[in-house]
Amino acid sequence: MRFERALVFCLLLPLMAGCITTRTDSNALGKNIPQTSKDQKAVDAARIHTELGQRYLNSGDLQTALDKLNTALKFDPTYAPAHTVIAVVYEKINNLPEAEVHYRKAVELQPTKGDPNNNLGVFLCHTGKVAEADQYFRKAVADPFYQTPDVALTNAGVCQLRANDVTGAEASFRDAIARNPQNGEALFQLANTLYQHNDAFRARAFIQRFDALGNPTASSLKLGYDIESHLGNPDGAQTYNKRLQAQFPDSEQAHALTSTTASP
Repeated sequence: MRFERALVFCLLLPLMAGCITTRTDSNALGKNIPQTSKDQKAVDAARIHTELGQRYLNSGDLQTALDKLNTALKFDPTYAPAHTVIAVVYEKINNLPEAEVHYRKAVELQPTKGDPNNNLGVFLCHTGKVAEADQYFRKAVADPFYQTPDVALTNAGVCQLRANDVTGAEASFRDAIARNPQNGEALFQLANTLYQHNDAFRARAFIQRFDALGNPTASSLKLGYDIESHLGNPDGAQTYNKRLQAQFPDSEQAHALTSTTASP
């Protein structure tokens, strides 16, 4: 099961944008332009170091990323994006207590924002705090300015499956798809959930919708094969199998079907 987390926010502005201080110009017809305040300089510095930390994180240099993000927080301990990105770094190096501190701090600083609530929800679900995680997914969806509520709903559904709440998961996936019919993860998860609970007929409709998006995966093609086989459609099953072998020949799913179909 896969979770989705928003990690780049609005950090990838031009690197030095907004960090140039303005000075009084004696030739500006007598009108003074105010200098950037000390507080604004601190915010700008925190933003720049957070952007650098994000870039080092993306390139895999976690030590330098951590250094840059700690510097960002020295400039402005209330800069929420720095807390989120440093939390990701701590999670990657398996320092889960520190990661949790920073994910929670980001939510404390932006309690109604979708991204930090979704990110904390994902972390809590990963660490087994499923019931608490759901609260944050719902808070993310409640943000009227959150651009991807379907992502939080998909994550909520995945988390509900971990808690064996199949009914709740199906409702979350359906809500995600209603909000964004192009959400491939929600379509796949719903198809798989229905198939796993003996509803191959309805599962077929959602795996077909996933397939129509044009981004098949080894897992989706294997699921299509399983659904068609279950429904007694060997020709449809073989079509999925041929696509799987052609597009993902080295995948675990392809090898599984090769051994199955080769058996007497």
